[in-house]
Amino acid sequence: MKNLRLKALLRAGCFSLALIGTAMNSAHAGGLERGGYDIDLLFDPAPFASDMGATYVMPQRDLKNATDTSGGGLTGKSTARNTEGYWVPYIGFKASLGHDVDCLVDYSQPWGASSNPGIWNGSYSNIQTEIKSNNYAGTCSYKMDAGKGQLRFIGGVFYQEVYGFKESYADPAFGTTIGRVDLTSSGWGWRAGIAYEIPDIALRASLVYNSQVKLDNISGTLNIGGSVTDIYAPTESMPDSLELKLQSGIAPGWLAFGSVKWVNWSVLQSVPICSQATKALGCTTISPYPIRLTSLDLMYRDGWTVTGGIGHQFNEQWSGAAQISWDRGTSHGYGDQTDTWTLGGGVAYTPRPNIELRLAGAIGVLTSGHSGTLADENGYVAGQEVSYDFGNDLVTAISGGLKIKF
Repeated sequence: MKNLRLKALLRAGCFSLALIGTAMNSAHAGGLERGGYDIDLLFDPAPFASDMGATYVMPQRDLKNATDTSGGGLTGKSTARNTEGYWVPYIGFKASLGHDVDCLVDYSQPWGASSNPGIWNGSYSNIQTEIKSNNYAGTCSYKMDAGKGQLRFIGGVFYQEVYGFKESYADPAFGTTIGRVDLTSSGWGWRAGIAYEIPDIALRASLVYNSQVKLDNISGTLNIGGSVTDIYAPTESMPDSLELKLQSGIAPGWLAFGSVKWVNWSVLQSVPICSQATKALGCTTISPYPIRLTSLDLMYRDGWTVTGGIGHQFNEQWSGAAQISWDRGTSHGYGDQTDTWTLGGGVAYTPRPNIELRLAGAIGVLTSGHSGTLADENGYVAGQEVSYDFGNDLVTAISGGLKIKF
C-alpha cells in the first residue's frame, strides 16, 4: 500500500506543475513575460527525460475612448483591439549524470509582446509592436541527503536574444507618415537556487533566482517614409526574478502546490533610441532631437504573481490538475497591463510508464483601467500621444505537451 501511495503522489507531483504552468504564466504574465523561466524538468526522477510543448494565448484587450493628445489632430477610431494571439514553445532535455548530479538543457521564448491596434486615435503612439526572444539555457543541480529528504543546489547559465519592431506615425510634423523602428540585441544571464525534497510525501520546496540579462549591444534602423537611419539604444537589462515554489502530497494520489514570483520589471522604463551618427554625445530620455530620435516607452513597475492549485491521479493512466493565479499588473497609470486573475486546468494521459501526453487550458480576466501620462525619475513624460480607457477583458490559453522518459 505504501509503494502504491508513493507512486501515485510522485506521478501527480511530476505532472501537475508542468501541465498548466506554461498556459497560466503565458495567459496572465505582466511586463514582456511570455513563457518566463521553467526548470521543473530538472526534478524529474527518470535518468533521462525530454519535454516539449507549446501554448497558444488569446488575449482580448480592447481600448476605448481614445483621444489623440499628440497635437496631430487625429479624430478617427476611438476604439481598438490592442492585442494579438501568440505561440509560446518550449523544449528541454534532462539527464542524470551519476547518482547526485542532474543537468537540463532547454530552449524557450521567455519574453515577447504582440500589439496591433492598427490606425486609430493613438497612431502617434503605436500602430503595431512585435517583440520576440530566444533563450538557450543549461542548468545543473547537485543533491545530497539531508534528514528525511534531499537538499539540492542549483546553478546554470543562459544566452538570450531579444529583437523586434515598432510602427507608429512618426511625428505630427511629418503628418501621417509611418515610422518603423527595428532593434536587436543579446546577452548572458545566470541562475542559482536551492531545493529540498522528501520523495515519500512528494514534498518539494525550491527557491530560484534568475539574474538580469545585460543588453549592451542594442542596435537597428529607423525608417521614416523610406529614409533609413542607423540607430542604437544605451545598455538596458531584461529583469531578474526570484521564485518560490512549494508542493506536497496531502492524501494518496492528491497533491497541493503553489508559488510566489517577483520579477524586476521596473528596470524597464523609457528606452531612448538615438542616431549612431551622434553616439559620442550620449543617449538619454531627455537628450534633444536629433540626438534622441524616439523612444520605447514601457514605464513598468515590478511584477508579483501568486498561484495555488491541486493535482490528482485518477488511475494509472489519467491525472488532472486545477490552479488559480493572481498577477499584479506592471502598468500604473500608463499602459494597459493591470491586475489579472486566471483559472487553469488540464489532464495528462500516460499510455505507457515512459510517455505522458498533456492538454491544458486557462481563462482569465484582464482588469479595467485608464492610460494617460506618467513621468520617470529624469522628468521624461510618457503617454503624451494618446489617452484611453479599457474595461474588464478576457484572456484564454490552450497548451499541449509531450514528455518521454527513458
